[in-house]
Formats: sequence, C-alpha cells, structure tokens
Amino acid sequence: MSWKKVLLLAFALVLTVGLVACGAGEAADDALQDAEAIVEDGLRIAIVTSPSGVDDGSFNQNNYKGIEDFIAENPGASVHAVREPEMDNSIAAVEQIVADYDVIVLPGFQFGTITEVAENNPDTKFILVDIFPQGEDGDSVELDNVYAMTFAEQESGFFAGIAAAMQTETGKVAFVGGAAFPPVVNYQFGFESGVNYANANLGTDAEIINLAAYAGTDVRGVDVGGNYVGAFNDEARGKVIAEALLGEGADVLFVAAGGSGTGAFTAVKEAEGAWVIGCDVDQFDQGVDGDRNIVLTSALKVMDLNVYRQLNLINEGTFIGGNFLLQADTDSTGIVTAPGRQQLDPDTLTALTEAFEAVKAGNITPAGNFSDFGPTDFPGL
Repeated sequence: MSWKKVLLLAFALVLTVGLVACGAGEAADDALQDAEAIVEDGLRIAIVTSPSGVDDGSFNQNNYKGIEDFIAENPGASVHAVREPEMDNSIAAVEQIVADYDVIVLPGFQFGTITEVAENNPDTKFILVDIFPQGEDGDSVELDNVYAMTFAEQESGFFAGIAAAMQTETGKVAFVGGAAFPPVVNYQFGFESGVNYANANLGTDAEIINLAAYAGTDVRGVDVGGNYVGAFNDEARGKVIAEALLGEGADVLFVAAGGSGTGAFTAVKEAEGAWVIGCDVDQFDQGVDGDRNIVLTSALKVMDLNVYRQLNLINEGTFIGGNFLLQADTDSTGIVTAPGRQQLDPDTLTALTEAFEAVKAGNITPAGNFSDFGPTDFPGL
C-alpha cells in the first residue's frame, strides 16, 4: 500500500470518528471526499535547468521526459520547469522555489553545491543528475533526501567510438563537447577508447582529430584535449568548431554539447558526406535534412527512466537517498541499435552488441575523466 493510501485511510478515520461522535455522519462523508481531493493532488515537482532548457533535444529534455512519463501515470502530479539563464545562479534559483514543491529535479554538474539547501529542507526530496552533493571541502556527501545519480558516460562514448571508427570513410573522426565537465570528458575519453579499441581489434584505422585551439580544461585544471565549445548554449560556436573539424577531413562527429550541438548539426547538414553521432538521447529526429538524415546513431545516457523510477519510489513512500553510479548493468548506458533509428552497417551493429556485453560483464572498462588509465591503455584494450 502506498503512503498516499495510508495517509488517506488515517485521515478519513480521524475525521469519521470525530464527526460521528457529534452525530454528523453526512458531514463525515463530505470530509472524506475533501481528504481524497487533497491526497490525490499528487506530487508537486519542479525541474531547474541550464539555459538550454527542457526543450534542448538532449540532456535536459531527457530528464524532463522522465517527469512527463511519471505524470502520465499519475495525472494528479504537476511539474514546473525553471530555466536558469545564468548557471552561476543555479543554487539561488532552487532556494527561491524549494518551499513550494515536494520534489525538485536538478540535472547538471552545476548543482553539486545543493547540499546546504537540501539539509535545510529535509521534507523536500531532490533528484540530482550527473553530480553527487558536495561538502564544504568539495568531497561527496550522502543525504537522506537526495538521490544523486551519475553515469558511466565513458561506456556510451566507447560504443560511439567503435561506431565512428567502423563507419568513417575518410578515416578521420572527432568529438565535440560543450563544457569540459566530468560527464562530458567521460564521453570524450570513452569515445577515444572506442576508436582505439576498434583500431586494435576490429580492423579499422581511424584518426581522432583534436584541434589545439578548442582543447578543453577539466575541473582539475588539466588539459584534456578534445574540441570544446565552452558552453552548452552557444550554437554559433558549435557550428564554427564543427566546420573546422569537417575542414580537417573528419566525416563523423560525436557531439556531446547540449544546445551548442545544434550548431554542429547545422554544419554537418550543410556539408556533404558527413555524419553525426548524437548524445544522451536518441537524436535521430534532429538529423532530418530534406530526404536524408545525418545521424548515424546516438550514444545513450538513460536519465528519463531513472528519474521516473525515483519519482515512483517517492510516490510510494519507499524513496532512499544516496549516491549511485549507473552503468550498463542497469541499462543506464548504451547506444541506439533499433531499426529505423540508426544507419549503421550490419558489421558495426554486431560489433556494438558484442562490445555492450563485454562492457556489461566488466571485461572492458573504457577510460573516464578520473580513471587511473587513459584511452590508450584501458582494461580490455
């Protein structure tokens, strides 16, 4: 029995006993209906996002879809989306609304310092995506009212790297990132791991193009290479970087750049013989360009399902806070292989199926941002 039903029965019993004692049975029936209305109002949910908003066709939108899927099954629930124009003000944006909602979904690395707000509002549940709550010393902390999920993006990036190496016709591939936050660098290092794996084991000879002018610097201050826009909502710069990579001969771009990725998509649509591998969600529909589609496939980080799962647990009263790394073993990483949603050769699809099983079994561990190994010396190479 869910917590709502328990609350409803308890509330109704109290009202009925009290009113019957006063000889007001009819009033008790009215009160019971009022109680049902109150309880069935459902969860009040808010989601606070980066400037690209819940319609970015990628990261934020996938988190929002998890909420929409929950509301579709629980129509009494509601959601309010807040688009924070300045990522530096993200925590302040949460503070302004926290008293009005039962659950707040926070997608993005910028919410790591939500700890104090969560501690000061123990009755509010928080779903934190892509970062664990941080203490004053910067170390991760666990809170009873916060479910924090991070993903092994390097696994999905690894699959993208294999696909790129096997599908390129020019022999040159590249990664385009938004900002060099750990999840994005995970994608990059995983992609590079996948290309290197394909070259070593699958008969490919693909070159990874990194332009020094666009190299990323991660949260440790380390130069991680790659090709970074520096933001997730700069379409113009995303297009410039993609055009530069295409000019260097790259014909497959793995784009993990949020709203900035729209510019990269545009550049590929304006080119000939080039492809994009989407990121976070199935971006096949965004690849439509007249009578062709530029999306080969999409690397997946399955956030919607995991947001949906947590909302259900909150609704049932069985929510448990904590910090969790989600991987292939919970179907939380992967790549699109469904017919009609990708344009991969049969040999590539076979290789990806085998690679997924190897990663899921722990026989291959692609490099990530904080790994003790890199894309050229990871376990399983």
